[in-house]
Amino acid sequence: MKNIAVIDYGIGNVKSMMNALIGLNVSTTLTNNKQKILASDGLILPGVGAFGKGMENLKKFDLIETLNEYVESGKPLLGICLGMQMLLEESEEFQITKGLGFIKGRVVKMQIGINSSDKLPHVSWNELIEPEVNKWDNTILKNVSPHSDVYFVHSYITVPDNSEDILAQSEYGEKKFCSAINKKNVYGTQFHPEKSAKVGQLILNNFISII
Repeated sequence: MKNIAVIDYGIGNVKSMMNALIGLNVSTTLTNNKQKILASDGLILPGVGAFGKGMENLKKFDLIETLNEYVESGKPLLGICLGMQMLLEESEEFQITKGLGFIKGRVVKMQIGINSSDKLPHVSWNELIEPEVNKWDNTILKNVSPHSDVYFVHSYITVPDNSEDILAQSEYGEKKFCSAINKKNVYGTQFHPEKSAKVGQLILNNFISII
């Protein structure tokens, strides 16, 4: 049976993530142990909250070097919400903070159109938009129908330098933003698949299938 490690670094609601993986024919371990992380077949980096606090806690648990070593092994990594944001090079939230740098780009505050009635934070169900036809094949979004609804809770967004790293977009406040990323074995979702009902379960199953 495939083994997925969910990183425990003292931030975010990992209980809902663990519950979502139950019944998906996968062994799941909540851990910050280097050996267990490197031995896993797939790795999930969850997170809710501020970018600076997330990076601080990864350093506190000596996880940055472990994450680098894991990604270099070629095995798949999935970052969720704050976990996705930390995959990029830096964030402007509160102050400039260096990220993991697996994907070139930065994290910025969402911009709302002047004629929009939408407010921050973005807390709602929202649609996924496929930027290119068939781009979702052989990814965590395989067989997900364009415009499927998924669940978001955030005020900051990722802006990858390379548009090819954008796996999906969504629209809020009259503006499109990057809602999923992918570069080689590194994936990220700004939304929460563990809170996105059947679509979220399909995405988690796809991640398991990639392993």
